[in-house]
Amino acid sequence: MAADISAAHTLAARLKAVYENLPLPAPVVAGMALDLLLARLRPLPLPGPRSVHRLAGAGLVVAGMGLNAWALAERRRRSTGPFELERPEELVATGPYAVTRHPMYVGWWLIQLGAGTLAGSSWVLVLLPAEVLVEHRSVLDEEATLTELFPQSYPDYAQRIPRYLGLPRT
Repeated sequence: MAADISAAHTLAARLKAVYENLPLPAPVVAGMALDLLLARLRPLPLPGPRSVHRLAGAGLVVAGMGLNAWALAERRRRSTGPFELERPEELVATGPYAVTRHPMYVGWWLIQLGAGTLAGSSWVLVLLPAEVLVEHRSVLDEEATLTELFPQSYPDYAQRIPRYLGLPRT
């Protein structure tokens, strides 16, 4: 009995650690849920054939998932101890972080855009820009924290690498 309780406690602790390192911003969850709700209550279909929606949507979802997985793998690769997403040990400027300072946000936005497109809903085209504006505030807070944590390297990194998308500056 005690072994079962200990195993359950260990499993619960592991699940909690995974959840705490899951880079799923609340506005993404809210935006996707609202998109689904609005698509049911007030359908606003995308123009064009469903086969194109499905193909483009699936491609965007896969691209977003790939970007998120790549970013997490790059961060984990640079961790020497237990991986904690919100407590970086060093500034990571390689992999997807060499293209965008916030690859996981971009990845989630691609997933959300893809899910809405896959569903054939135009609501995602209305909701995603609003969500990006809401999340931008969190991004600015994260950047302020990174500037404090890495005062020597982050300002130069921020000068060279675009915040979201764009061409890296030389």
